Amino acid sequence: MSHTAGIRQSQKLKTRQALLDAALGLLEHQSLSSLGLREVTRAVGITPTAFYRHFESIPALGVALVEQTLGSLHGMIGAILTETGDSEVRLDRSVGLIARHVREQPAHFRFIAREQHGGVGPVREAIAAQLQLFAEEVAAALATEPESQGWAEEDLLMLGGLYVDHMVVTASAILDAGPDGAARVARVARRRLRLITLGALHWLDGPPGVAPRAGGHGR
Repeated sequence: MSHTAGIRQSQKLKTRQALLDAALGLLEHQSLSSLGLREVTRAVGITPTAFYRHFESIPALGVALVEQTLGSLHGMIGAILTETGDSEVRLDRSVGLIARHVREQPAHFRFIAREQHGGVGPVREAIAAQLQLFAEEVAAALATEPESQGWAEEDLLMLGGLYVDHMVVTASAILDAGPDGAARVARVARRRLRLITLGALHWLDGPPGVAPRAGGHGR
C-alpha cells in the first residue's frame, strides 16, 4: 500500500468511527428507528452522500454499533472461561467484566438495552446473534467441567443462556441504578449467579425416586 493510499484508508476509518460516535451520541435521546441520516452526517460535518462510503444504511450503522459494543467482549470473556479453576468464580468474573464495561461505556450498553427489542430488525437480529454466540461459548466452557458429565448438549446451551440472560439483566440494572446503586446491583447479581449455579448442580437429580432420563435430561 502506497503512503497516499494509507493516508486515505486511515482517514476513511476515522470518518467511519466519527459516524459511529455521532450516532451513539444522538441515540442517547432517541431510538435508532427515528434517527435520520442527515442528523448523523451533520454532526460529523460530511455530506449525506459521503455517508454511503461507510454504511449502506442507518440500520447497517446500528449493526456496526452492536458489533463494536458486544463483539469486543468475546475474546475477553473467552479467556476467562478457558481458565482453570472454579466455574462459579470464572462466571462471576465474566459478569464483573461486563459490569465494568457498562460503567465505562454506558452509552453503548444503553443503545443495546433499548434496541434489543426495538423496531429495527437487522439490529435486533444482530444483538440476538451476539447473545446466542455468548451462550454457546459459555455452554462449551461448561461442557469441560466434571459437574457437567451426563448433561445433554441442549441443556448445557440452556444453562449457558441463563448465564447470558443474567449478564444482560445485570447490565440493564447497572444502567438504571447509576453510580450510587451499582455496588448493590453487583451484590444481588452475584447472589443470583450463585443460585443458578447451585440449581445446576442438582439438575440431574430429578424428582425423588425418579432416575434421570437417558441423554442427561433431568426433568
